[in-house]
Amino acid sequence: MDILKILVVDDEARMRKLVKDFLVRKGYEVLEAGDGIEAMDVFYATQNIALIILDVMMPKMDGWEVCREIRKESKVPIIMLTAKSDERDEQLGFDLGVDDYISKPFSPKILVARVEAILRRSGASSGDEVLKAGGVEIDKAAHLVRINGKLVELSFKEFELLTYFVENEGIALSREKILNAVWNYDYFGDARTIDTHVKKLRAKMGDCGSYIKTIWGMGYKFTTAEEETQ
Repeated sequence: MDILKILVVDDEARMRKLVKDFLVRKGYEVLEAGDGIEAMDVFYATQNIALIILDVMMPKMDGWEVCREIRKESKVPIIMLTAKSDERDEQLGFDLGVDDYISKPFSPKILVARVEAILRRSGASSGDEVLKAGGVEIDKAAHLVRINGKLVELSFKEFELLTYFVENEGIALSREKILNAVWNYDYFGDARTIDTHVKKLRAKMGDCGSYIKTIWGMGYKFTTAEEETQ
């Protein structure tokens, strides 16, 4: 198996080294960039980057702009790093197609766990497994979703969330269980992360968005059956 390449973008050399050391120990090849312009140069010059860890506050070109440019070309998973914990920043990140969001300071071990979770999920599917529920069809191997026969573009995390819902059709799922299963690590943040993803997912699913039922005070349930939820 080829060594997976991860691009770490941060204007602090000490932070890049810290993250790089932990990732290299796990067997990843780490590329570095100290600002947004350099990040774009590395991105365009390098094939098969598996994941990007991207700081928000950088000179020349900030992380948001880098993310916008990358999303024009690629759906490579992106983890944003920021010194801010403003919910509006997190919302902006998800709107731009960010797959995960970590506020500084953070534990490098937790960052590596999130990296591994995303990479494991992006490469875990094998064969031609296709999930179907009502008007939803998920091709796990090709990482494609069709809603009523029409291809719908989802972010990496939206795809994983919808897949988890369909695989657990008819089962009431707490927010904590969803976080642990979809994000695949002990999440100490706010359950609004799930609510944000569900809202965007429902909107992209059109009429089929109604399959995702809210269970007040608990979480969600995916069902194609017509029923009342409490």
